[in-house]
Amino acid sequence: MRKSSQVIDEPKATANEEREGSNRPRLSRRTCALLSWTAVAIMLAFIFCMSAKTGNDLDNHSGIVSIVKNFLVAGATALFGHEVDVSPVGHFTEYLLLGAALTNALRFTPWTIFERNATAHPAGMLGDFPNPLIALILSSLYGVSDEFHQIFTPSRSCDPMDWLVDTCAAAIGAAIVWTLLKKHGSRPR
Repeated sequence: MRKSSQVIDEPKATANEEREGSNRPRLSRRTCALLSWTAVAIMLAFIFCMSAKTGNDLDNHSGIVSIVKNFLVAGATALFGHEVDVSPVGHFTEYLLLGAALTNALRFTPWTIFERNATAHPAGMLGDFPNPLIALILSSLYGVSDEFHQIFTPSRSCDPMDWLVDTCAAAIGAAIVWTLLKKHGSRPR
């Protein structure tokens, strides 16, 4: 039996679709939501783990974190002529990423992740509050709990300035992601 050699014509992509790459497969909304919230959970766990480490562990027994911290300390010491505390750099980086991840994840309200026809909120609002503001508030509250956690960690302390760095970094991360989502559109298909 001979198979038909009939070719089915596929619609050709427009010039805009080719530029935007809309012909490539996209992740489902559910997959995007799960990946986004997983990124938030990973950042929360990473921050918690870093807060549970003693100063000595951070300096010597934390793999790449120790290497980067020692490199920053050496660079700052060479630059300023005396040892400089670089922990605000770590706080800034952690909370910049947390604010960014939360702003992205808040597009997917947890109660609609598994609904078939639900859509992600645009980069703008969740209810009456803008997503970046919610991300900032949640990140800042986590920063408070992080500083409280450090009270119970040997050679660590609760420092309100660290919380301020955390909050400022989360605001910057949230603003960056919000701006990018507004500019490039934020609705997954």
